[in-house]
Amino acid sequence: MPYTSEVFGVSPQINMYSYFDRSNLDGKLSRLLRRNVHIAIKGPSKCGKSWLRQKCLADAIIVQCRIGMTAEDIYRQALSSIGVQFDVQRSSETNVSAEISGGGEIKIPIVANAKTDVSGAIEHNRGSGVSLDFTTSIQNLEFIADSIIRSGRRLVVEDFHYLDLRTREKLAFDMKTFWDYNCKVVIIGVWTQTNLLTFMNPDLTGRIEEISVSWENEELQEVIRLGSQTLNIEIDSNIQRDMIADSFGNVGILQSLLLKLVEDEANIEETQAIKFNIVNPELYANAAKAYATQLDGRYQQFAQTLSIGIRQRKKSTGIYALAMEAIVNATDGQLMYGLSRNEIFIMANGKEPRIKKGNLKTVLGKLVELQKPEAGRSLVISYDESIDSIFAVDLQFLFYRKHHTMQWPWEEMAEEARQQSLFEEDNES
Repeated sequence: MPYTSEVFGVSPQINMYSYFDRSNLDGKLSRLLRRNVHIAIKGPSKCGKSWLRQKCLADAIIVQCRIGMTAEDIYRQALSSIGVQFDVQRSSETNVSAEISGGGEIKIPIVANAKTDVSGAIEHNRGSGVSLDFTTSIQNLEFIADSIIRSGRRLVVEDFHYLDLRTREKLAFDMKTFWDYNCKVVIIGVWTQTNLLTFMNPDLTGRIEEISVSWENEELQEVIRLGSQTLNIEIDSNIQRDMIADSFGNVGILQSLLLKLVEDEANIEETQAIKFNIVNPELYANAAKAYATQLDGRYQQFAQTLSIGIRQRKKSTGIYALAMEAIVNATDGQLMYGLSRNEIFIMANGKEPRIKKGNLKTVLGKLVELQKPEAGRSLVISYDESIDSIFAVDLQFLFYRKHHTMQWPWEEMAEEARQQSLFEEDNES
């Protein structure tokens, strides 16, 4: 009999005991994987995108995007994972260079099991030394596509939203070329715009299909039903209603709340021999409070990290502070589906007329890097330049502010900025 922690909760692997195929997405993704199309899977953090991919495409080449990654970085990581080794060096010159080392003979393409006694730099279009043919260059999309196809696996690019706009647009154009070479890619990330990649490159029309991973309340209720059936328990309908409302359409939040309610508060650690009914509303109130408290450190860190970064923006501190005040006070719907720069401007300019709408674009664009995701911290909010809007990447933020009173630092920072007139345009790099 399974333990409660095997039935409810969030994990990297699929939890089959409470996995629910909402809107027959399993079947839809499986069909699309058989077609000659790229696939884009979008949805908020912890909404089940990776579980869906694992369910239908278990053996894939996974590349996790990080802030600052380029398209070439993605291709290098993908090829390395299937045994193709090279080290492309960035240079201000137009030529491409690579380094190899090892023992035995050189084979082109350079693969993991190649034997070589050569160690040194290989350069394309240089006057001396051994040259690397362009057929094995990281700039050669045909070589990349052929290598992926020969591996028998599909390239999956996760956390697409961590890439800057220029890199996302380059990938969108490269994907048209990959399609021409019969190499299909799966893109997974958080964005609000429908058919984002087609918007970036209209030539992808008919060559890519987008799947939106979202949850209706009835589907979230099915997750509760399946898990409860496995554990032989029944959760009161009023508690279920409150739990679903607090999940903001996010199955990851629901799974976390279920684990805290059933195991931590009701003390049910495994499947029950006799059906157990959870009816006391105080149990859920305690579970919600405990979950909010658990999240407190994350959002304290979020506020602290942003505050440090904002104070370093010297003459534009006030613009950042009032923009953040507008963002954290926005409605749930605005943060889930997109809070436009114009809406932020109206709220911020109403408090400080010196704020100009044009200056906000630079500020919003820098909010991602100020969260320091390169240091391993997950994004809470993100700015989508293509639709000029801020949205919550992490919907747990909505749960946290509903169940926990947080003294955000933005108001105090804005007042300090008023006293020092720190509302100039941010021209710092």
